[in-house]
Amino acid sequence: MKRLLLVIGLTTGLNSLVAAQEIIPIDTVALDINAKDYIIEPFKGKDAIYLKQGSISLKDIKLRNGTIEYDIFLKEAPAFPGVYFRVNDNNAEQFYIRPHLSGKPDANQALPVVNGIAAWQLYFGPRYSFPYEYNYSDWTHVKLVVNENRAQVYLDHSKTPHLSWYLFHEPREGGIALNGGNAEAMHLANISVNTEEAVIKDFQPIERKALENMIPEWELSDKFEEKLLENPENLNKIIADRSWKGKVTLEEGTAANISKLITLRDENPGNTVFARVNIQSNREQLRLLEFGYSDRVVVILNGKPIYRGNNRWRSRDYRYLGTIGLFDAVYLPLKKGDNSLLMAVSEDFGGWLITGRISDSKGLKVLAK
Repeated sequence: MKRLLLVIGLTTGLNSLVAAQEIIPIDTVALDINAKDYIIEPFKGKDAIYLKQGSISLKDIKLRNGTIEYDIFLKEAPAFPGVYFRVNDNNAEQFYIRPHLSGKPDANQALPVVNGIAAWQLYFGPRYSFPYEYNYSDWTHVKLVVNENRAQVYLDHSKTPHLSWYLFHEPREGGIALNGGNAEAMHLANISVNTEEAVIKDFQPIERKALENMIPEWELSDKFEEKLLENPENLNKIIADRSWKGKVTLEEGTAANISKLITLRDENPGNTVFARVNIQSNREQLRLLEFGYSDRVVVILNGKPIYRGNNRWRSRDYRYLGTIGLFDAVYLPLKKGDNSLLMAVSEDFGGWLITGRISDSKGLKVLAK
C-alpha cells in the first residue's frame, strides 16, 4: 500500500509539472505574429519560426513568476533578439542578446521598457550584462527565471546563472513576447513557459557605484517639438506655454529617467521636455555645472540659452553609444537669489535622460520646484 501511494504521489507530481510547463506550438494558433516577414519551417532538427523585423507574442499566456525557455540560432550580425516579459501596455521587463558583440562586456542586456522606451543608455555595465562567446553553428538555449523582484538568465543549459538582477517594475502579471533580431532574421524554436517553476539560485547581483553630489530630482514640463528651439528668440514664449507634470528622481545614482513620467510616442506630438531646478545663490557667482543627457540638450539659465549639445548614439563617432554620465560641463553665471535652470532634453531612442551636479555647492540650494 505504501508503495502504491508513493507511485501515485510521484505520478501526480509529474502530471502537475507537465501541466505547469506549457510547450508553445510554432503556429499561428498559439502565436500572435507581428513581423515584416516570417517562415514556419523545420530548421536544424527543430520546428522553428524564421522571424524578420518583428515579434511573436504568446497568446493567452500571462506570467508573473516562472521560467521562460527558448532556443535561438544566432547570426554574427548586428541584431538584438530577446524576450519581453510582464508586458503591460508600453511597459515590460526585457533581456536580449547582442550577437555581434560576442565576448564583449556588453554581449547582452537586461533592462526595463518604460512607456515604450528601453533605456539602455542608463542601464549599462556589468550590473546588466555579461561577456559571453556565442555559437553561430548551433542553437543557443536561453533560460530566464523570474521571481517577484528578481530575475536570472542561464545560457546553453548552464547549471549556474550568468546574470542576476533586480527587476524594475512592481511585480505584476503580464504578457510574453520574443523578437528575432530586427533586420537580421533569426530562427526561434522550443519555446516553453513554466508558471510554477521560479527557483532563484545563487542570487548575486552586481552593485553599481553611485555618482556623488548629484541633483536628486528634476521637475518636468509637458512635451513640445524640438524644432521650436531653433530660434532662441522664441524661448520665453515656449517656456511660458508649458505646463508642469511632476518630478522624476535619480536612478542608479546616475540619472533621472524622463520616460517614467512622460510618454514619448503617443497621440501628443513632441520629443522634447524641460527639466527644471531652481538654484538659490547667496551672492553673484560663477559655478561649474557638470551634466549628462540623452539625446540632445539646450541649457537655459534665467531665460537665456548658454549651451547646446548632442549625445545621441553615434553622434560623435560610429562606435559612440551615447550612454549617460557627467561628460559635459558649463559655467553658470548665477545672480544673487533665485536662478531658474532649464534643460531642454530631446529624445530619439535609447533613453530619455537627464543628470547633473554642482560639486562646489557652498552658498547654494538646488531644488526641483
